[in-house]
Amino acid sequence: MSFTASASEGLIRHESPYSVDETMSRFKNIVLGKGFTVFSVIDHQQNAAKVGLELEPTQVILFGNPKVGTRLMQCAQNTAIDLPQKVLITEHENKVWLSYNDPSYLKNRHFIKGCDSVIKKVSGALGSFSKAAIAK
Repeated sequence: MSFTASASEGLIRHESPYSVDETMSRFKNIVLGKGFTVFSVIDHQQNAAKVGLELEPTQVILFGNPKVGTRLMQCAQNTAIDLPQKVLITEHENKVWLSYNDPSYLKNRHFIKGCDSVIKKVSGALGSFSKAAIAK
């Protein structure tokens, strides 16, 4: 497994030893177990197939906790465009990747001030949930 953070893209990526479906299932169960709300799971590959197009496995989960997300929006209301949190799980060249927006990137993008403790909490939670989802 590998871990990659790309500041230029604002993404943090973890390689998963599991399939896209299994990685998604594991991640979803973790966030639900922590009391978060799962708003939606979008299967882009399935949606592409419905219109006769091909796409490698690509799924997005939208999830959140209003106690945390609201605090970010109170510091910078424009943060709402990036909430709820999203995790992208893809397969490319026989590797599965779990990716999410780097909270530091969002802090800079939205000029969030006075919410460093919240950004740190979000960063820690995303890292913890992601690493647990890909753990063997």
